[in-house]
Amino acid sequence: MGSSIETVSDMIGLYSLNIAMAILIFVVGKWLARKLTDVVAKILRKNPKLDVTLVNFFDDIIYYVLLVVVVLTALQQIGVESTSFLAIIGAAGLAVGLALKDSLSNFASGVMIIFFKPFRIGDYVTAGGVSGTITEVHLFNTEFTTPDNQRVLVPNGAITAGSITNVNAHPKRRVDLVIGVGYGDNLKIVKDIITKIIESNDKVLKDEAITVAVSELGDSSVNFVVRAWVNTPDFWAVKWALIEEIKNTFDKEGISIPFPQRDVHIINEKN
Repeated sequence: MGSSIETVSDMIGLYSLNIAMAILIFVVGKWLARKLTDVVAKILRKNPKLDVTLVNFFDDIIYYVLLVVVVLTALQQIGVESTSFLAIIGAAGLAVGLALKDSLSNFASGVMIIFFKPFRIGDYVTAGGVSGTITEVHLFNTEFTTPDNQRVLVPNGAITAGSITNVNAHPKRRVDLVIGVGYGDNLKIVKDIITKIIESNDKVLKDEAITVAVSELGDSSVNFVVRAWVNTPDFWAVKWALIEEIKNTFDKEGISIPFPQRDVHIINEKN
């Protein structure tokens, strides 16, 4: 009886030691996996030929692969054979795949984003119903920062399933304006004023054509289409500056900018 108790006590002590070692392996292994991943990512970032988006994506993959190795090692410590564990994973793979089909789709979309490169970190993009600056591209989602500084995580599947607009894809953008003037205004004078305003803006690219032309005879105005090319980072600053300058100059020159008006006639009927 005494030997049986000692045997049980030894087994409990052995299992307790194995469990403690497994926990220690997992904790230390997870820490080492993160540190090793950070070191590899740091080395990759020093290579100017590698895109930051690709480095971050590999960072996630390397970490999770190392984490799986750590988990298998910890399970072996408590007596679970890795082959048996892998067999269990294989048997459950189909069910898990069906349950996580959306996540797997997002992962596949993440791979497509990395290799086809529709955008890079730092680009301003409209995709998946969100507009913002790309901050990170992860395995299953992409992080956007909106102009009002909100953090939005968009599933990669939603991004690749629709259209993607990358504002920063090209170094130059065209500013398009539609300016309406009254039918009684001198069109030549209007055209000269707008052209002069555009040419005087130092951020407008002088080697690109400037367009100022009558585009439409509207219901209440003669509409000019105004086009000028700028460097992409200057787009909004130039657009806002041109609109303000055109309005101020028109006011000084007495050129009218028509706007919808409604005349209300009140008829008093006496009974």
